[in-house]
Amino acid sequence: MSRRTAAALLITRGQGQDLAVFLVERSPDLRFFGGYWALPGGTVDAEDGLTDADAMQTCAHRELFEEVGLIRHKLPATRTGGEALTTLREQLLAHEQKASDTLDASPWPSVIAGSLPPLPLRELCRIETPPFAPVRYDTAFFHVTLEGCTAGTAGPRPEVWRGELVQGRWWLPQQALASWRNGDLLLVPPAVILLEHLARCTDFEHFAREIVVTTQGYRDGRLHQVRFSPGIVLAPLRTPTLPPATTTNCYIVGTDRLWVVDPGSPHQEEQLRLLQLLEELTRQGATVQGILLTHHHIDHVGGVNALSQALNLPVRGHALTLTRLEPGFRAGAALDDGMKVPLGKSPDGRTGWELLAVHTPGHDRGHLCFRESRYGSMLVGDMLSTVSTIIVDPPEGHLATYLRSLERLSTQPLTTLYPAHGPALRDGQRLVKQYLRHRRQRETKLVETLQQGPGTLDELLPKVYWDADPSLYRFAARSLLAGLQKLAEEGSAREVDGRWQHAGG
Repeated sequence: MSRRTAAALLITRGQGQDLAVFLVERSPDLRFFGGYWALPGGTVDAEDGLTDADAMQTCAHRELFEEVGLIRHKLPATRTGGEALTTLREQLLAHEQKASDTLDASPWPSVIAGSLPPLPLRELCRIETPPFAPVRYDTAFFHVTLEGCTAGTAGPRPEVWRGELVQGRWWLPQQALASWRNGDLLLVPPAVILLEHLARCTDFEHFAREIVVTTQGYRDGRLHQVRFSPGIVLAPLRTPTLPPATTTNCYIVGTDRLWVVDPGSPHQEEQLRLLQLLEELTRQGATVQGILLTHHHIDHVGGVNALSQALNLPVRGHALTLTRLEPGFRAGAALDDGMKVPLGKSPDGRTGWELLAVHTPGHDRGHLCFRESRYGSMLVGDMLSTVSTIIVDPPEGHLATYLRSLERLSTQPLTTLYPAHGPALRDGQRLVKQYLRHRRQRETKLVETLQQGPGTLDELLPKVYWDADPSLYRFAARSLLAGLQKLAEEGSAREVDGRWQHAGG
């Protein structure tokens, strides 16, 4: 896991109920939040400054010019007339586009050379990505107000050039949130948090006070209300899971009827954080209906008994999961393939919203995925991960069964994919197909290795998993065994005195 610092720009115009926010749409081709709407901004570069505060301010001013064409430095007249500013912006964008493969210095210092330094931008808050992501961004949010720039009037106007960004436009906070809840707009999670506060507050200063309280709570340990799509809150909890993950994603699904999926932490402080989050979510009248489980592994069920007892909640999951839990929970009805869990009204007010249970054995015999009916998002447990591969560990894990379950997921109407480990992914089917392709490639390598000669599990491991970190070999060995057993079941491999060999065909 790595950390990076970044600056984001809350650009507003108007006052009170007419206050609007400028959002930008990221190119769908981008790996990081491609296709989502966000605040303009970017990561801090080496040239941005030595101290944290100076670097954030410099980054914010640079991104303001680079992404939306606004500059607050008082430049010499020779660099503001005619096409001068356009040329300077083109140079800056060209550098940013090739920055990953060049050591050239940023042209930004030369852009602002000789100018009077601008007044510092107002820092509203800082939010750090929770520990579900392999890269955590510590982002400072700065306010840029375009006073006098209301619809139909003259004044400085942000302008997006097509590239990493597709377009930009002004949104009323409640308008953007309504489009998001209708499924017409993708919003990055921090933007959802800021827009919800803006929509609730009576004026901007009220918002500024409230967002400080909220984000200070995050720094003090409260769980964020992280939403990659409406109606699902991602809450990463520290669990005894397998590396590289350190947390397991617990999910709270619903608006008026809440279901908690996989409260996996056995640690009391993490269980208290989850209870605190549920208290926040129920302040406006929502009720917690119960607990749902994807499967029985300890990093998914470690907090089940504590939560069930604290809120008197029934626990539902596949029968093979429920029978393996430690006593001490309130048992609910078992779930099987095709059964539905009612969620009440969807975030946009539609009735009949529900979760569909999809039985996906292979990683675990009782494994369930849950697909919600309004937006097509799916909670996939340990079927897939966005930070690593999935271990198929015999005898519980069975590779041929796991692959059949993946094939089944590939036929599901699936939009945002919510894994147990890692951030959510907008195009879930892309990851399913990637996993299937990876497994086929790994099996091809295994067959080729066996054709070169027999070997023990330890001898085959570095050849078949040549790309794996040796520190993770003990986990890769379990998946290798699952692959060998699959070949043996199909008649193309066999084990003789602890050595595996190709069986022809």
